[in-house]
Amino acid sequence: MSSHSRHVPSGWEVESEEFEYVPLRLPPDVTRISASMRLAIQAEFGGWELSRVRLYSDGSRRVLLKRRKTAHHVPDPAI
Repeated sequence: MSSHSRHVPSGWEVESEEFEYVPLRLPPDVTRISASMRLAIQAEFGGWELSRVRLYSDGSRRVLLKRRKTAHHVPDPAI
């Protein structure tokens, strides 16, 4: 994993060392549509793609984004 990747939540295995990962937590007050729009922006401008999502009983979501490792640095998502 790259030096700027954050810790992947336990139970979520990384698919490959070719990718870097960023876990995000979306609070319960973030609607599904809003979450979708935020993630689409990260995909468009940061090169991230959705790897996994967990929805918890309190309405919060844990999201794991991934992208191929590159030589140049693109800023991490600020969701």
